[in-house]
Formats: sequence, C-alpha cells, structure tokens
Amino acid sequence: MDTLRLSIVTPNGPIFDGDVKTVTLPGKEGEFGVLPGHSSLVSLLTVGVIVIEKENTTEAVAINWGHVNVSETSVDVLADGAVALTQGRDSDIAKAIDAAKELVNSVSDANVSIAAVEAKINSFS
Repeated sequence: MDTLRLSIVTPNGPIFDGDVKTVTLPGKEGEFGVLPGHSSLVSLLTVGVIVIEKENTTEAVAINWGHVNVSETSVDVLADGAVALTQGRDSDIAKAIDAAKELVNSVSDANVSIAAVEAKINSFS
C-alpha cells in the first residue's frame, strides 16, 4: 500500500480525485500530513492550502474551510470553497492563484494568519 485515494469535493463539484503518495492538510488545530496506512480520523479544516504529493508532481488546492475524513486507504475532503492552483497553462495558473487569494481573503477568522496562507499560495506560482 504505497498510495491513498484523495477526493476533494465542494458544493460546486469535484476539485480532485486520484491516487496520491501523501497529502498535507490545513487542520483547525494545525497543519498535518497523511500517508498510506494513517489512523482513521475526522477533522475540521481551516483556510489554507492542501498540498498533494503525487508520484512525480506536487499539486495544491486552496480552501476556505471544510471537513476531512481520513482512513487507512483514503482521504475525503468536503470543502466549502476550493481553487486548484497547479493545473493548466501559466496564464491559467495565475488566474487560479488570484482566485485562491480572493477565496482566502473572504475568510474573516481572526485565528488564521492570512499572510502565511497567501505566502504558501504564492510558492506555487
């Protein structure tokens, strides 16, 4: 078992569905990583970036908030809003990064460092 199944869904439809080596999530209590064989858990997610490590690439999805259900073989994310950051041509990526920043700035949670999230989003440009 060297991969897990990751599914990221919003009310507008799926954002990501595929096999991954690892995923890092912005948990309400702090960022955490999930590898194949992880213990089962359910957690709240806060505004941040989900980092997806695939076989030969890294992708990212910015979210505003949501929930995650983790099992030994899968990670299911239900997010209120999400923007994929690393798909398409350069101009599409720039538009996605702008949309992600707008999504992040729409959250008014005083416990979240928006600057830290924006810095992580900018690292994918």
